[in-house]
Amino acid sequence: MKKQEIDHILTRMLDSHKNVSDLNLTVGKPLQVESDGELVSVEMRPPFKELTPFQTEIFALNLMNQDRRLTRTFLNSGSCDLSYSLPGKARFRVNVFSQSGYCSIVLRKLESKIPTIEELHLPGAMHKIAKEKNGIVFVTGATGSGKTTSLAAILNVINEDRSVHVVTLEDPVEYQHPHKNSTFNQREHGIDFDTYASGLRAALRQAPKVILVGEMRDRETVEIGLSAAETGHLVLTTLHTIDAGSTINRIVGMFSTEEEHQVRIRLADTLRWVVCQRLLPKIGGGRAATFEILGTNLRVKDAIMNGESEGKTFYEIMQAGQAFGMTTFDGHIIDLFEHGLITEETALAFASRRGIVGRGIDSLKSARGEATSDIDKLELDRSYNVN
Repeated sequence: MKKQEIDHILTRMLDSHKNVSDLNLTVGKPLQVESDGELVSVEMRPPFKELTPFQTEIFALNLMNQDRRLTRTFLNSGSCDLSYSLPGKARFRVNVFSQSGYCSIVLRKLESKIPTIEELHLPGAMHKIAKEKNGIVFVTGATGSGKTTSLAAILNVINEDRSVHVVTLEDPVEYQHPHKNSTFNQREHGIDFDTYASGLRAALRQAPKVILVGEMRDRETVEIGLSAAETGHLVLTTLHTIDAGSTINRIVGMFSTEEEHQVRIRLADTLRWVVCQRLLPKIGGGRAATFEILGTNLRVKDAIMNGESEGKTFYEIMQAGQAFGMTTFDGHIIDLFEHGLITEETALAFASRRGIVGRGIDSLKSARGEATSDIDKLELDRSYNVN
């Protein structure tokens, strides 16, 4: 299989449906793409009714382009990450992995245009994050929830408003930032550095003001990231956690019991924001982003240092901090419902606390004059006699 054939297949897959985000090649299934969050098959001529092990393996080897490092990584660990460009069409973040002895491939489409906060309809707190001069900011969520896109929008604001040196450590480089007011050096894992810890340690000697770390994968990287934040750098990074509270617990849990107290003090001093995001199915197709945002203040620092307690949970702090740009998932989900972007069923399905979302929706429906219950009418049972 030649590169021209690979490019032809990828082009056909991209053009097969609208809003394609991922391309999926799995043995025993036809060519598939993810469109608006749903996996759908792709019609090809000649047809690929079921991909064979030989077809996916040849496809994978061509994507890896005889790169010895990628081949060694794949054979040793069972998966490898790389980037692939379709000239004039798109760029992809590629993961080749082994399953039941066969090769599977997932290609995530990368946007070429740098998004803005306004285009993505991100919360106003994102502008505040871009103005931070030091500290550490975590953007968290499941894979494919838009963390990288949100960080690209924040970096775009920094690029336009500030004249600073920005170093990014990514796996792979997704958004390629042009030099505007800021100077960007974007380094790719496996090509420009071997581990996030070594790349971050080297970045401290490269005189940056802003450092983007693609993912905090281990204790060593977190420790160096905290040190960078303590020495006057703004560190932006991601974690795979579901909400603000679990983000704090995940970081603290990476360290031993003896180190916990010291880590809590360091985290309380350096943490600036925790932004958690999820993608919800939108009315009419597509997906809407919902956010949970925790900013730093004295109550947050106290909860980090001493742990959450009755009346001092991160959830309650975010509820009380809406005037300062904070929000809970539940509060933001109610806003999405109010603006007609999601259904009531979706709102309740993705809620952190269904009771709070349910009451918020009932309040909105009541203000609109809509029924909040399916009970038509209530009346006294006058035939019931009590002796």
